Amino acid sequence: MPFPNVRLSNRPLHFIYLCDCSGSMAAQGKMQALNQAIRQSLPGMAEVARENPEARVLVRAVRFADQAAWHLAEATPVQQLQWRDLEAGGITAMGDALNLVADALQSPPMEERALPPVLVLISDGQPTDDFDAGLANLMRRPWAQKAVRLAIAMGHDADLEVLQQFIGPEPSAHGKSPRRPLQASNATTLAQYIQWASTAVVGAASMPASRVTAADAGGPNSPANIPLPDLPPTLLDPSDDVGPLVW
Repeated sequence: MPFPNVRLSNRPLHFIYLCDCSGSMAAQGKMQALNQAIRQSLPGMAEVARENPEARVLVRAVRFADQAAWHLAEATPVQQLQWRDLEAGGITAMGDALNLVADALQSPPMEERALPPVLVLISDGQPTDDFDAGLANLMRRPWAQKAVRLAIAMGHDADLEVLQQFIGPEPSAHGKSPRRPLQASNATTLAQYIQWASTAVVGAASMPASRVTAADAGGPNSPANIPLPDLPPTLLDPSDDVGPLVW
């Protein structure tokens, strides 16, 4: 006999930033822009979490430079999160960062009833360690295969090829797509991309499976049958990359 007043507990949704903290991030205000963009996105993410009570949004972050380390080691409810600024200096141990995330996506510690995680890789350069081995290790984890994997290139020196490998197969459609690395050439565009990832994408990932139709699933380019939301129209306009502070 059903119990009408009993409500199922919500399911954890892990949102993980992988942040490049190499020395080049200290130039042209890139690190300052990244810290500000993440901090400003948190209220919007918290609002999305409130609107989707079926999900419990938990945030973690990895920083990578000479080596990778957890910047936010504990999976923290977004409503309780206070962002601590990242600092730049060193090289680009991106493969090491993928290994750290791979360990976190094992079950345990990942909960069996968790929603597919959201992984956002942000970089302005090229990996200086064994990226291929790190990616292979990550993709051996079923949770990584189910994850929504996004990448943001800061400036024009980022290695778009490795960022595409992290995301997965490139779509055949032309134009900017969440399934391609998103190129941020200034602080404004970076903030818009991070806001989109932390609100629209989190909202889509929080959606109960019963509300995701076959038409929404979007085919093989939609990880774990999560329909990725469209980018804001302003980010589909190439002129948006032109501004007074271009990286």
